[in-house]
Amino acid sequence: MECSTVGMQTPSWAGHCQSRRRPSCPLACQVGNKSTAGERVLSVPSPPLCLPHRAGDVGAVGSAGAVLTGQAISATASCCSCHHPSLNPERLQRAKLRVERAIKEKKIFSVQGPYPVIRSLLRARGWVERKLPSTGRVGSQLEQHCGSWEKQLQEEEGGDADTAEQGEAVLEPEVGSACRGAWSSPCPPGEEEEEERDAEPDGIHDLMSCLVRDQVPYFIWTNRCGAVDCQLLQQDQVVNHYARVGAFTTKEGLCLNLRNLPWFDQADPDTFFPRCYRLGAADERQAFIEDFRLTAARSLLKMALERAGDVLVGTEQSLKSGEGPAGPGLLLPPQLVEEALQVCEQHLGSLQHQDIDGDSPAPCMTATDWDRFLRDCYRVAHEGARLVLSGVQRERCQALLRHLAGQLPQLGMEGDRNVWILKPGAKSRGRGIVCKAQLEELLRLAGGCVAPPVRAGEWVVQKYVERLLLIFGTKFDVRQWFLVTDWNPLTVWFYRESYLRFCSRPFSLCHLDPARHLCNVSIQKQCGPVRGRHPQLPPDQTWSCQQLQAYLAHVGHADAWHTVMVPGMKVAVVGALRSAQDLVGARKGSFELYGADFVFGEDCQPWLLEINASPTMAPSSTVTGWLCASVQRDTLRVVIDHRNDPTCPTGAFELIYKEAAVPVPLYVGLKLIVKGCSLRKAQLAHRRAHGKPPTTAAGKPPTAAAGKPQHPTPPRGAAPAWAGTQCLDTTARPGAAEPHAQEAHGGSQGDAEEL
Repeated sequence: MECSTVGMQTPSWAGHCQSRRRPSCPLACQVGNKSTAGERVLSVPSPPLCLPHRAGDVGAVGSAGAVLTGQAISATASCCSCHHPSLNPERLQRAKLRVERAIKEKKIFSVQGPYPVIRSLLRARGWVERKLPSTGRVGSQLEQHCGSWEKQLQEEEGGDADTAEQGEAVLEPEVGSACRGAWSSPCPPGEEEEEERDAEPDGIHDLMSCLVRDQVPYFIWTNRCGAVDCQLLQQDQVVNHYARVGAFTTKEGLCLNLRNLPWFDQADPDTFFPRCYRLGAADERQAFIEDFRLTAARSLLKMALERAGDVLVGTEQSLKSGEGPAGPGLLLPPQLVEEALQVCEQHLGSLQHQDIDGDSPAPCMTATDWDRFLRDCYRVAHEGARLVLSGVQRERCQALLRHLAGQLPQLGMEGDRNVWILKPGAKSRGRGIVCKAQLEELLRLAGGCVAPPVRAGEWVVQKYVERLLLIFGTKFDVRQWFLVTDWNPLTVWFYRESYLRFCSRPFSLCHLDPARHLCNVSIQKQCGPVRGRHPQLPPDQTWSCQQLQAYLAHVGHADAWHTVMVPGMKVAVVGALRSAQDLVGARKGSFELYGADFVFGEDCQPWLLEINASPTMAPSSTVTGWLCASVQRDTLRVVIDHRNDPTCPTGAFELIYKEAAVPVPLYVGLKLIVKGCSLRKAQLAHRRAHGKPPTTAAGKPPTAAAGKPQHPTPPRGAAPAWAGTQCLDTTARPGAAEPHAQEAHGGSQGDAEEL
């Protein structure tokens, strides 16, 4: 979808981001080992650490907290040689009181990674940071300042103070102070900041961090799940990750588990997730080959209709983005279209279950025929070869594609180039992703020629969305945040704000380079500026969702965002989570923020590409500068404020799904056993209890001695002898255990049989 710029006035989206500009933190946005302010940053590696506390400390609960694996802690080089002046007694006393209050209220937190917004907002709520330790020269020199503070505090109080543990370090004052001031107003204009900002210098925070170094952090924010061992967490500790989320945050996991969605929900994953195959599985590899061939046959029918001058409404491909070389090309025989018709008709019969009652029809073509057919399709799609289409074949093509559209939800977005995208199963930031339109090349690349560290079993191949919604002829995708605060019951929060990422070059299916088809920021940074780029596209290649809505209104789709795009994204998010719900480590008290990437078809329908754990919060543009700060602020509102007080506002987060809680059976890994005792037949037990002889196998009592009366057999249907009398010996009743019988068989009450 495009619009002409001739005679167009300056649209409302052109300067929209300028009106929502936020003050940016000069130290919050770091690239490599340098900050945006030009100050060099040192990365000090940290060994594995257990977060303990001492039994004598105030507020100490339980044993060790979480095991944090080795991470890097940033500190400025100037911190090594700086000398902090002694703090006055009033500040020291105020810091001590604040620490005592935080320990009492369990407001100790730890943050791993460059998250100045999280630190600032938690401190404003009265939380005290237990900074993660580091080793080396920087850490040891910083400990000297911490020890001097404690010594001064000890002299003021006349008591004892613990010396600093070897290897612990805190960040220098300059970093936290600068970031706190820069992020002091991350809210949109006109919205008051609800959190009270802390006016204390950051040296106080460093001192308080030393005072709580032996305390358990009750709120942990890390940039990766592997940094925390959730099994060692206490029940009241909150961490921003769940375990085993790879079931939907990796391309391979999402590909595998979304197929199970019909077992959990009535939603069809083919309506929001392009079909995907794992090339490491032999059956899926063969299924992909068959899908590629069938898609090639459908694409050939579309190209035959278009190049014959008859465009089929709803299935045509835009010539602006995918036309082949101009001029007459090789003329292919009419048999090629006939073969495509036969293949598609047979496939339609299978989709309509016409082959259930009868024998399966023989394949239309052999493997050799398919190789020849695909070569001819490549000539038509990429070399401009022409097709001969009769009037009868044209009518058959039209009718067949209409029937296939009712059976295949993805027929409209397929296009006619049969382009597929090859992705490593568990990588991010667009690494290793390529787009190809030939089967042999896709299979060869998946064998390890592109990225040797990635095994063939870790590749996934997915149908590329060829008929995209474009803005000024350029592809874009949308990063959409959502928050999960519980998995049983599944509780999902959807963020109302999102942002767009543009490619740096115009969209074209004739050129499959990353600059035109991959919207990842890390990929586009490598492409550089392009001459001839549309002047109304943003120079930083980022838009807010408000700018997208303004553009859609300008081209005549004002309601598409709220009626089609957002509802479709919500369905896709909930469907992906439900399909993997039983596989995630559902720990109570945890939460996690995710980032989903969507593209949109020409009909504005969203297509889910992937879901990212630990989405980046580093601002790369003006739009992401205030949006990333806003989503962090609102995340804390949900997981801290709203949890303690359900009436608190949740910012831009909207609760879109909360299912009924499902009781989970308790399983502790014990062996299953059945307790009981052996039983005797009631008739035998009754006779023995009354001193009567047992019956024979024929059901008759043994022959009695002459002169002794025989016990008559009661008529059929008569009540037993004990039915109307009181019998103190209950062992004679059916179902009752006979003590003597138990002893005879070595059984006793409470015997157990292991299954």
